[in-house]
Amino acid sequence: MSLREIIKVPDPRLRMPCAAVERFDDALRQLTIDLVDTMRAAPGIGMTAAHVGILQRIVVIELEDDPVGVRAYVNPIIEWSSDDWVVHEEGSVSMPGVSDEVERPARIRLRWQDLDGAWETAEADGLLAVCLQHEIDQLDGIFWTQHLSKLRRDRLTKRYEKLQRLATRPKAVVADQPKA
Repeated sequence: MSLREIIKVPDPRLRMPCAAVERFDDALRQLTIDLVDTMRAAPGIGMTAAHVGILQRIVVIELEDDPVGVRAYVNPIIEWSSDDWVVHEEGSVSMPGVSDEVERPARIRLRWQDLDGAWETAEADGLLAVCLQHEIDQLDGIFWTQHLSKLRRDRLTKRYEKLQRLATRPKAVVADQPKA
């Protein structure tokens, strides 16, 4: 098990587009394993290589009750999105502790490469479609909060900053009380 450090907001790498993967080798397989381990430890249900500061187009997703288990997508491309939309609560391992509702297309069709470089195509709906759109946005340098209105984004950012300040505040030390 190899955990990678997750970069946090406001790291500028979270807003940078990722490059296509060109080498399908053992290093890619190891990075994918590390992403899964890091995602589980975070905890999260989806993660990109960008979340650990590696600007390559790699996504891993693991949804509860999904018979497929862990899904890995290399160089994913959304080819089609439905006209009907769904609202779902979203958050990020790079901005832990806060979430908000985001509206996205209910169904998508995507193309991606597997870990050997073979192209695949499939349609997705439900939570899988939401997760794929969320993570592919991240690969394109679009952080999920950009789907919120400015007011909601500002409120969420203030809430996150407050959580970060509280998390880094030194803990009070209570001296032992003398026994009577």
